[in-house]
Amino acid sequence: MQLRLNLSTSPRENKRPFLAGASLLGMIALILLVILSHQAHESWRANRDIRRNIAELERQIQASEQKQSALEAYFRTPQAQQVLDRAGFLNSLIDERSFPWTKVFADLGETLPAGVRVVSISPRLDHGRALVKLTVSAMTDDSKVKFLQTLERSKDFADIQVQGEHREHESPEILVDLTAWYVTI
Repeated sequence: MQLRLNLSTSPRENKRPFLAGASLLGMIALILLVILSHQAHESWRANRDIRRNIAELERQIQASEQKQSALEAYFRTPQAQQVLDRAGFLNSLIDERSFPWTKVFADLGETLPAGVRVVSISPRLDHGRALVKLTVSAMTDDSKVKFLQTLERSKDFADIQVQGEHREHESPEILVDLTAWYVTI
């Protein structure tokens, strides 16, 4: 038979529960470290693909900006400006030819009272509408007012603005300058 005698001044402590708990916490910490490391690695790989895509898109943007600056430089050359000016002029001629002159004159004919005649007309096309500058001649103030009232009631003309009126030298005619939007193109 063996007898255990403890001759020390303090009794011996049992450290087995502490070691078991510490080992268990260490294992849990190690497992969490492995999981977090795996997630960090996967996130890095996913971000690597995204970074690669971003770099490719930035290269494409830079190439597009270089092409754009080259085109802008080309369009600033005198030869290109000449072509653009000629194209603008030809487009304005096409727009003038596509203006419905007969319809405008027919609509104006319906609104012209006796004693009023159109002296000049000049259209400017703008997004499917035409800004028409008119100069009309009226024999009397009554015919002038009657024409303006009829023009305002017309569904073909909108936003009528009288620019001014004047008389010719020693003539009874009143010349009225006005602008109006012709809306039925």
